Amino acid sequence: QVQLVESGGGLVQPGGSLRLSCAASGNIFNFNFMGWYRQAPGKQRELVAAIFSGGMTDYPDSMKGRFTISRDNAKNTIYLQMNSLKPEDTAVYYCLARAVSNDYWGQGTQVTVSS
Repeated sequence: QVQLVESGGGLVQPGGSLRLSCAASGNIFNFNFMGWYRQAPGKQRELVAAIFSGGMTDYPDSMKGRFTISRDNAKNTIYLQMNSLKPEDTAVYYCLARAVSNDYWGQGTQVTVSS
């Protein structure tokens, strides 16, 4: 059973930065796709950033410019660097790993952007 553990969330002031981590219990090469999603209260979960097994990254247009996804294969970990944070970025951020036949989700980490 794959486990994903997110960390790095917290309270940050507008304009600040955070780096989230998602550590996988298995080799991340087993996953075709890994991504960061977020869900704000009363809203649907949305994609923030994606990274594919070949290393290519992708972002929804609304997320381009302030978010950067990366990975460390040796640590079986992906990261989300978030800069110039805004109050509307407040949400629970989740990590997803997609294998051939299963999706695996982490438990989420809360990010709160507030002064």
